[in-house]
Amino acid sequence: MDYKIPKNSKVFATAIFSLIFLTTALSYGQSEIQLQKIKESYGTSKIKSVTTNFKKDFTTKRTRVLSLAKANGWKISETLPNGNYAELQDVGPDGTPIYYTTFNDNVSNVSRANTLYSDGLLNLGINGEGMHVGVWDAGIALTSHQEFDNRVNIADNAIETSTHATMVTGTLIASGIKKSAKGVAHKASATTSDWTRDKIEASEAAANGLLLSNHSYGIKTDRVPDWYFGSYIRVSQDWDNIMFNAPYYLMVTATGNSQNLRDNDSPIHGNAADGFDLILGFAASKNGITVAAADTSIDNNGNLQNASVTNYSSFGPVDDGRIKPDIAGMGSNIYSTNSTGTKSYSSSSGTSMATPGITGSMLLLQQYYESLNESYMKAATLKGLVLHTADDVNELGPDYKMGWGVMNTKRAAEVLVNNDYSSLISEESLAEDEIYTVTVNARDNEPLIASISWTDPASEYINRGVLNDITPALVNDLDIRISSGGKTYYPWKLNAANASSSATKGDNRVDPFEKIEIDNASGEYTITVSHKGLLKAQTQNFSIVISGIALSQCNPLVPSEVIIKEPSEETITLEWEPLLDTLFEIQYRNENTTEWTTSYTYDSTMVIENLMQQTNYEVRLRSFCTENVTSEYTSIIPFIFMGLDTELEAPITYVEFSDNQTVNFSVFPNPAVEKINLDGNLSDKAIYSIVTTMGIVIKEGKANDAEIDVTQLSSGLYIIMVQDLNGIKSMKFYKG
Repeated sequence: MDYKIPKNSKVFATAIFSLIFLTTALSYGQSEIQLQKIKESYGTSKIKSVTTNFKKDFTTKRTRVLSLAKANGWKISETLPNGNYAELQDVGPDGTPIYYTTFNDNVSNVSRANTLYSDGLLNLGINGEGMHVGVWDAGIALTSHQEFDNRVNIADNAIETSTHATMVTGTLIASGIKKSAKGVAHKASATTSDWTRDKIEASEAAANGLLLSNHSYGIKTDRVPDWYFGSYIRVSQDWDNIMFNAPYYLMVTATGNSQNLRDNDSPIHGNAADGFDLILGFAASKNGITVAAADTSIDNNGNLQNASVTNYSSFGPVDDGRIKPDIAGMGSNIYSTNSTGTKSYSSSSGTSMATPGITGSMLLLQQYYESLNESYMKAATLKGLVLHTADDVNELGPDYKMGWGVMNTKRAAEVLVNNDYSSLISEESLAEDEIYTVTVNARDNEPLIASISWTDPASEYINRGVLNDITPALVNDLDIRISSGGKTYYPWKLNAANASSSATKGDNRVDPFEKIEIDNASGEYTITVSHKGLLKAQTQNFSIVISGIALSQCNPLVPSEVIIKEPSEETITLEWEPLLDTLFEIQYRNENTTEWTTSYTYDSTMVIENLMQQTNYEVRLRSFCTENVTSEYTSIIPFIFMGLDTELEAPITYVEFSDNQTVNFSVFPNPAVEKINLDGNLSDKAIYSIVTTMGIVIKEGKANDAEIDVTQLSSGLYIIMVQDLNGIKSMKFYKG
């Protein structure tokens, strides 16, 4: 697959996006239509089969676990001296009882999620409204707490209310009646469940469109033999299997609080006192995000001043050398809801508290992406975006303490809004023996960063008792490279056998996320994505995120030097200073009306027609680089149209889009699988064009009563533009 971004493709895409922006209301939240799109995109039989197998396994396993507990005198559950809760969940292949435990030791500013709020630095009005998150924990949250506003429902038959679950849920979605307890996604809703049937319930929820779930618990570290640490075991495989078969679903889990407990006497690097090699169970899955806790300082502009891993957060690596944990968030002294009463609160510390801060921030990013694109990111895209934009901490590159660094929701949102302008986010698929190529121009004096992320098939190999087994869990090994002027740039990688050493650059053979950074990039670069060996199922979906690039020469400046010239009996001509690769919007109206008449052009001149003499008008302009990258309007410029004696009363500064299109048509079915139909008041002169979100025309023809075959189109979002005698109009449709 060879793809070079045309120098002018951005300009065409801008026009399409601008027209769409006028005809489509922004929608925040997981509507039934969006959920249906997600569900229809899945291999339904596969995810249902996964769930069915979990249910069968659970029934057999639960009977065996309880029988072994009785025979061996194992406790089923207990409250630990430090206040954490532990419960017997499984028995390992070597007969070890596996206990789950909460991760407290007794959050939006650190991730910069607050910058997306209405009063935040970005002022986006993104707060989680309409979004939904799943919470699995030791028990269920106190749903009647005043901070939840009936936004928390119980998904299973659990009846045991948990302080831990209530605090985690509050960190996610508390409304902020008590300001200091305000949740990261404070207008979202949540489903609360206990951990007994977590895999079954999560796989069912994922099949029904759940995007994110929070798991602030894990295997108790002092009750397993050393070979469990860092191992890819059955539970790791199970959760990877869920995420692979439900590719919009992402599990977020805590790394644990065992750094100083010295529970692993045989770590893959160093000794027990060093704190490495402590990650267990589903936290070692490839496809999820594992969260470390950090102590941080953030300034008023959202910039990270300093950060260090907390003295309790468990370190990686996992035994095959993958970078775990993935990301870090604030976990110390988090004030949140408590289950002792509907108006009770308390403070807590631990990776349990860091994790919902990350989950809530990612929920906001999904909401923001949907508001821009009318669809959600796949989990690999969301994960890739978060790791791509994290604040690097201490030495360059990732490490086994805080992964790729501290989450920066502000920077991630900026990459989203600048997509197709100074960044590129694209969901692609690589067939066996295929190479994906894209050529970009770097923005001067900025780092060029390119990342790939993919949801990898669950590994067929699981560890059953080998200490520090380095067998890679990675199944499909994709590679990203950047080349320019005969030089090749490689991604970051770490070495588990030397876990305390700094990251190096080279061929990464273990991680399903790879990232290349080039400081002070300049000129043209070619980015390639390829693979090693055979691909399972002969194909692998992946997401690519690139920032620090110039996809056009557009500069969103307020139009300047606007003049009126060449008046006739019914028209005037506007002229202004030209800008490269820039779409201009011109609006005018009779000053006695409220609605604007709107036109668009790439030229620096526009004729305004059908004006009435002896009438007062107003005009304004603005420039567009993308739907989301625009200038301000010029101030409104009044003028009196007197034909040849037209008077301009004030200098012009800028304008806005409004919907004045007279072409009317509908597209059905939408989403479509095999064909779409166009219906409307279209003449036999009307023509249609189907355009990708990159602005590339891939199909066109006559539009009047057209039935269009779309079977050859890849799944995804497209724009259909219809031009008729009365104008032009665009709509989006989704190809399933």
